[in-house]
Amino acid sequence: MDTSREPDLEALRALALTAESGSISAAGARLGVSQQAVSLRIRALERDLRVRLLVRSPRGSHLTPAGQLLVGWAAPLLTAADEFTAAARTLHDSGTDTLRIAASLTIAEHLIPEWIARWRVHLGTAGPAVQLSAANSSVVAEAVREGTADLGFIETPAIPADLTSRPIGADTIEVVVAGTHRWAVTRAVSIPELARTPLVLREPGSGTRQTFDDALRTAGHPRTAEPAEVARTTLALRSAVMAGTAPGALSSLAVADDLQAGRLVRVRIRNLRIQRPLTAIWAGRAGPGVRDFLALAPGT
Repeated sequence: MDTSREPDLEALRALALTAESGSISAAGARLGVSQQAVSLRIRALERDLRVRLLVRSPRGSHLTPAGQLLVGWAAPLLTAADEFTAAARTLHDSGTDTLRIAASLTIAEHLIPEWIARWRVHLGTAGPAVQLSAANSSVVAEAVREGTADLGFIETPAIPADLTSRPIGADTIEVVVAGTHRWAVTRAVSIPELARTPLVLREPGSGTRQTFDDALRTAGHPRTAEPAEVARTTLALRSAVMAGTAPGALSSLAVADDLQAGRLVRVRIRNLRIQRPLTAIWAGRAGPGVRDFLALAPGT
């Protein structure tokens, strides 16, 4: 190995996560990259060091003795890199009096306002103001990575491995219809029927859409029908379902009032309950504003 070269932090992180999770595919999921990308990084590291680091098999992957040594040596290096990233962010954030929060639409519309109000009551006139932006979960994660948001809230089962995270609750996805739809009478459908039915859905990248599609795939019946309509906001999705466009998949938080008022009807899906985590994410070490908000805002 050329000792003048800097260590490849991405390759070292890929190796460490593979060892921790026991498989290359799981490491890829945590890093948000493909299994092939993780494998290529580790193989490049093995070529560079001229030593085998990982034993691959159909039952999983485990470190060689050399790989165990390298992961041990890499641990403080990766921690230092994370701390450097967090410290560097403070150069941009220092002196500001605003806590920038990005949240998925469901959380931004139905939970964040109460959390902000609770936080303001506690702080009084002290502390930073809150700047809230709403987007789908993938956009929220990217905003936290780029440093345009200090704190993010997402509603997808796939938690970004490169960000610090904390669960703050859970939510369910409900299939709902207008009262005029035939499912409003039967109120129960099979998973295969749901999978082949055109639905009103959120856009790709939305936590609601990902959770719904993942649940059908896990149940052995991936969605085969093209969406009847794709809505970029919860309001647009609810309106389309109420208008009778097609059944829709929405957060239980978003439809609770509509179900109670009879504007929508919940449809039971036999042998399927779709639940997802609600998660706070931030980069590196949480600053004082982030820590205070997390301590007071989510009621969990």
